[in-house]
Amino acid sequence: MGKLVTQEEIKKIVKNGHDSGETFVLTNGCFDILHVGHVRYLAKTKSFADYSIVLLNSDKSVKINKGDNRPINNETDRAEVLSSLSSVDYVVIFDEKSPAKLLEEIKPDVYTKGADYNLENLPEREIVIKNNIRVEFIDFVQGKSTTNIINKINS
Repeated sequence: MGKLVTQEEIKKIVKNGHDSGETFVLTNGCFDILHVGHVRYLAKTKSFADYSIVLLNSDKSVKINKGDNRPINNETDRAEVLSSLSSVDYVVIFDEKSPAKLLEEIKPDVYTKGADYNLENLPEREIVIKNNIRVEFIDFVQGKSTTNIINKINS
């Protein structure tokens, strides 16, 4: 089995891992044009558990969240690039606007989000509290974003 797994497979992997005492950290995002900010964020995410899971927004989901001109790279390419990183153990593609449903079904030990969020404004707040999922907020690398890269190319 490669790093790209289905939603059903990741649920089984996490359940079996938890039964063996292993820990899992989960994050999510578009990861459209991978840059150093993403790489550092994913490395920090991995540091919180034995295994890291990235819930990757599908092309459909990216369009819902970012508009018709996105993504730049399709979901298959984005999943392959993420899978090549040593800090990423599993990649799961999802179609919904939000990862909330999957977060509740997977029940990782830790959930990471960018530091532009806090526990008060976290969209998944109720899910993490209800399921006793620890949340870690990770600082961004200043000036590094896919939007900045796109704007630079277009200027």
